Amino acid sequence: MKNQRKVLGEERREMLLQLLKDKGEPITGSELASITNVSRQVIVGDITLLKAKGEPIIATSQGYMFLIQNGSQAPIVERIIASNHTPERTEEELNLLVDYGVTVKDVRIEHPVYGDLTASVMVSSRKEVSQFMKKIKSTNASYLSELTGGIHLHTISAATKEKLDEAEKALKDANFLVE
Repeated sequence: MKNQRKVLGEERREMLLQLLKDKGEPITGSELASITNVSRQVIVGDITLLKAKGEPIIATSQGYMFLIQNGSQAPIVERIIASNHTPERTEEELNLLVDYGVTVKDVRIEHPVYGDLTASVMVSSRKEVSQFMKKIKSTNASYLSELTGGIHLHTISAATKEKLDEAEKALKDANFLVE
């Protein structure tokens, strides 16, 4: 890659946008930096500029992702659930949800000083849950829910209301839900 020319400015941002649209799954900042022969920090700035222009790009634990694929999106049903558990049960909770065909979009807490804090999760398969958990462990990061004694919200989505209902019942049966 060292012999490849740097892709500059607007041309690079257009290239990044097209790569994200075409891939359909998260791409790390390092991968994007390698493709365009710039630093990861330049990519972070580019993504910020694209988001400021209204592009539906999110940062997930697996990388950057464009939310709408091929100009359309399958109908999605969303809901917010309240959950409470220890950090040790996080993987169990996420796997339970994705096993019902649900995407866990984010985690949110209400902090006494900062108000609502939200972080992207974006997992919809056991593989993605595994990657998320590995990243948490390898970075020694804390879960947002640790700031609130385990209480947190998730925005979850699925193709049908029934899938969300089934997943929510399974969470209730496993004592994850806050009643």
